[in-house]
Amino acid sequence: MNTKFCTVDFKNEQDMTEHDKEVIMEAGSILKNGGLVAFPTETVYGLGGDGLDKKASEKIYAAKGRPSDNPLIVHIADIQAMEVLAGDIPKTAWQLAGKFWPGPMTMILNKKDIVPYETTGGLDTVAIRFPSHPVACALIKASGTYIAAPSANTSGRPSPTLASHVREDMDGKIDMIVDGGRVGIGIESTIVDVTGEVPMILRPGYITKEMLEAVVGHVEIDPAIIDDHLLKGVRPKAPGMKYKHYAPKGDLTIVEGDSESVIDTINRMVDIAKAEGKKTAVIAVDETKKAYRGDIVESIGTRSREETIAANLYDILRRMDTLGVDVIYSESFEDGGLGQAVMNRLLKAAGHQVIKV
Repeated sequence: MNTKFCTVDFKNEQDMTEHDKEVIMEAGSILKNGGLVAFPTETVYGLGGDGLDKKASEKIYAAKGRPSDNPLIVHIADIQAMEVLAGDIPKTAWQLAGKFWPGPMTMILNKKDIVPYETTGGLDTVAIRFPSHPVACALIKASGTYIAAPSANTSGRPSPTLASHVREDMDGKIDMIVDGGRVGIGIESTIVDVTGEVPMILRPGYITKEMLEAVVGHVEIDPAIIDDHLLKGVRPKAPGMKYKHYAPKGDLTIVEGDSESVIDTINRMVDIAKAEGKKTAVIAVDETKKAYRGDIVESIGTRSREETIAANLYDILRRMDTLGVDVIYSESFEDGGLGQAVMNRLLKAAGHQVIKV
């Protein structure tokens, strides 16, 4: 398959040039006809297909090499579309949608028959999101449908924050890649299950527990976010819960503890790995970067601004592959607020390989 690569550049639909309109209309036509299009959202690049077409969803799983029991998120461009896709919508869902949509929050709701099981991973629930990115919204409208879109990467690899990342994984596998530039947030949406009496976070993201609770009161966190052993033998209810994700090719270990102990431990492990002939890398922050002895030392951002760490995470993990490192050691991050979302992804990338010092 020849994958078409097109660039657009607009901040809202009123600013679209004729070129932008042509690209969006062509991409929408591809989706209408059962094809696949990768496109930017405010979180990461998504790999889109018609969420109401079971064959399109099957194509998404095939292109990604994704397990078929891993649900897809259906993207909408109108809050009221939630009623088309889901039934028994609770008051909390409307409250959260009113506050955080469009934006980086996905809700789990009871699905209607219009949504095929191929899209939901065989579940009677559906994951729905209303993205805020102008390209994503324009594409949903142009498609005339609702777009099922997981991250546009090979399953298990770091998610793409640039169109070039998508091209690395998807060139020749999908119909079109729409390049809308670097995404803003850099990690996937917060997923909230609202089918129970108390809303439950199934995947942390930019929208934090505290932000959700300010709208609907008490919110729980699925314990499997911290301990993925709880998911063994269980069908995942949301994307990213069960399988190893975001992983670089090099062996990644997270070191957790006070800053001085973490630096000493990582440097000792770097020295050992170098003596064994391995190419080493360290993921640090601006505040500690100069303290490490790895062959490659990358700063992921600054601890004073958690959003910089989130935005750079996947780019750095992909860069490790480009640099051909054998082993990677990373500092850990705060298990609260946006830091929880970063740690969730980092733990999965490391296969929960953590050293506490």
